[in-house]
Amino acid sequence: MLVFDKNDLFTQVERRQELKNLQKSREYFTNQIDAERTELDKLRTNPATLERYAREKYLMKRENEDLFLISENYDKR
Repeated sequence: MLVFDKNDLFTQVERRQELKNLQKSREYFTNQIDAERTELDKLRTNPATLERYAREKYLMKRENEDLFLISENYDKR
């Protein structure tokens, strides 16, 4: 005999699947936070890393340099 209420078998299976998905998301975001923290630590302690980040992210350049941007999105005709 099956009883259809808030604790039935189908609901429990659905909740377990949702829990697994949430645990995977938590693991992913925890790894992302750790990676961002290590990157931030490198930016705070290493001037060469800070310069690289500024050049890549904000397209900054030195006074005597020219900067050429190459777009990866191009139309193949």
